[in-house]
Amino acid sequence: MSVLGPILAQTPVDDIEEVVARMTAIDQALLPADGISCFNKLYLEVTKGVLSAVGQTTFADPTFLTTLDVAFANLFFAALSAFEAGSPETPHAWSPLFEARASSVIAPIQFALAGMNAHINRDLPVALVDIFTAAGGPPSKGSPQYADFERVNGLLAATEKQVKDLYLDGLARQLDGEFHGVDDVVATWSVAAAHQAAWTNGEVLWHLRSIDSIERTYLATLDRTVGFASRGLLIPTGKL
Repeated sequence: MSVLGPILAQTPVDDIEEVVARMTAIDQALLPADGISCFNKLYLEVTKGVLSAVGQTTFADPTFLTTLDVAFANLFFAALSAFEAGSPETPHAWSPLFEARASSVIAPIQFALAGMNAHINRDLPVALVDIFTAAGGPPSKGSPQYADFERVNGLLAATEKQVKDLYLDGLARQLDGEFHGVDDVVATWSVAAAHQAAWTNGEVLWHLRSIDSIERTYLATLDRTVGFASRGLLIPTGKL
């Protein structure tokens, strides 16, 4: 069994505190240079930020946000579990990061953003549909839930900047001669833009639920497209 086996065996999780606990365990189990660790570290900080904001900010429906966060995180854990088991069910969106995790010519920030790309662009629409299906109503841009979803964008952008600074400053400055063009790769991706697009894709998937074959085709296409984008984020920028 891999080092993550015992951790992933305890998923899916039921609340956001468990989400943080599982991500912390993953962080402790993996070497810092592991591409999955690079993404997980960023995701852990974002999740802590959302958890803190729910306790300090006035949201219209804080239960919606925490429930969405749990469903969202469980999709990451499921993708990682599938990969660890060698399952063909591993989402294509995640494959580039998982397969390149040991590369020494890809900068840590590239791994982190490739994970965010896979998770937000592929998994978040699925999590939204799951949450709204359970609630019995459609996702709507005129809803209190959408207003809360938008408020989180500011938090995501701030956290993304902090983590980019962490990865791009200090050691990364020292490694500037080893990773050429990484700043250009980082500049091509925005967490806020991806977050916004995820809601739209969630609305599309919601309306396709009654046409099962088209829904599956749409999600499969989205999955592969997101995977293609991740490969672009993971182009080698270091020296062989």
